[in-house]
Amino acid sequence: MENSTFEVLTLEGLKVTSRSSVPAFVLLLLTYVFIMVSNVGLVLLISGSRRLQQPMHLLFCNMSVNDVFGATIIVPHVLRDLLLAADSERLVRYGDCVLQAFCVHLHASASHTVLMVMAFDRYVAICSPLRYAAIMTVRTVAALSAAAWTVAFALVLVLVGLSVRLSRCRRVVLNPFCDNASLFKLSCESVLINNIYGLGYTVLLLGSSLGSVALTYLKIAVVCLRSRSKSLNGKALQTCASHLAAYVLLLVSGFLIVILHRFPALAGHRKVASVMGHVALPALNAVVYGLQIKEVRQRIAALFLNNKVASMDV
Repeated sequence: MENSTFEVLTLEGLKVTSRSSVPAFVLLLLTYVFIMVSNVGLVLLISGSRRLQQPMHLLFCNMSVNDVFGATIIVPHVLRDLLLAADSERLVRYGDCVLQAFCVHLHASASHTVLMVMAFDRYVAICSPLRYAAIMTVRTVAALSAAAWTVAFALVLVLVGLSVRLSRCRRVVLNPFCDNASLFKLSCESVLINNIYGLGYTVLLLGSSLGSVALTYLKIAVVCLRSRSKSLNGKALQTCASHLAAYVLLLVSGFLIVILHRFPALAGHRKVASVMGHVALPALNAVVYGLQIKEVRQRIAALFLNNKVASMDV
């Protein structure tokens, strides 16, 4: 078959009944609005306050930008499909499918590389507090952030490029959105090279991510155990808890989707889990990181207080 035969692909939508499609649409829309408002608001607050332009907070901006990026790749597309009838075809052009697959994996990869940079920042802050200002300058943060995105971009470019080179003999994407697995499953050619690189990509990304985070927290734990300073241990707990929580949620989400891929009978659950991975994590990250910043907590408290006073006046 010629590739041109399958320039338009068919996506498998979520298995949602006509009765539950409207509540699912409203819930997903509200969650998306919360993701956009909270993450964009956090970035604007940090960028607009010189006092908040510290290395740790600038790294938060990386995570917020990536979360907005990841949610925007998937959620508007799924919202559109929820409004279609259950028997309607969900069509996508092959070029758009490739672009979406690239962005999906770029978001996932950048989540790991940015969290690795944040782990290094926490290590320097707790283990070498006197040298923190000299090491984690704005230039260093910018260089580390650029490296995190560049490495993710290069890894994903090769990953998706290997799938694009294949001819296509199928037109059905067994997913509510496009990813790399969806692309190479469209081909009847050998995907041995894809599987080898995909395995290497996963081992490299997860291995370096798990290794660096585990080593970082091990050294932080050693420093805290050796120190009898309650203030140091309290600071370590406060600054590391949010990072560790975000990292664990990322791992659980990723492993859950991989495990569900091994059970074709649970395809419906896998589709929901894959969408939720691009919704739940960005929403939770905004709460976890945003509430960690004192000025953000004060702004939220002031907002609620003003609203309460205004309602009493009425």
